[in-house]
Amino acid sequence: MKIVSLLLLTLFFAKGCTNQNKIDMSTASIEYNTVTRGSNKTILVENQTVAVSSKRGEKSLPTPISDADWKLLVAEFQKLNLEGIPNLKAPTEKRFYDGAAIANLKIKYQGKTYETKGFDHGFPPQEIEKIVTQIVSFTQK
Repeated sequence: MKIVSLLLLTLFFAKGCTNQNKIDMSTASIEYNTVTRGSNKTILVENQTVAVSSKRGEKSLPTPISDADWKLLVAEFQKLNLEGIPNLKAPTEKRFYDGAAIANLKIKYQGKTYETKGFDHGFPPQEIEKIVTQIVSFTQK
């Protein structure tokens, strides 16, 4: 009887721990911004929609993201180390001489904001490369 109780208790606690690791993307907001001297582009992903604006302060209508693309984005989001995002180092420095637009990734999740330092558009840090590529692909469809 003690063994059965112990097994049930272990399964109960194990199930509780796995549910805590699930990420609720409906409360997350991901903003990718690129800036050069003559242009500004912002991609905002929230609650399975994407809004793209080409002017500062411009509000654009959000368009829905397909279920397949949303699942890919959620999978990449779950792999992120949000606390490490502000410390990521840019792999290239083309933005220093106008060789690339300056890009930033900002994630708002559970009341906290995680933002990268500037990096070259098209050359994100390796840790966020897949999620940035996925976000940018929404503007090319």
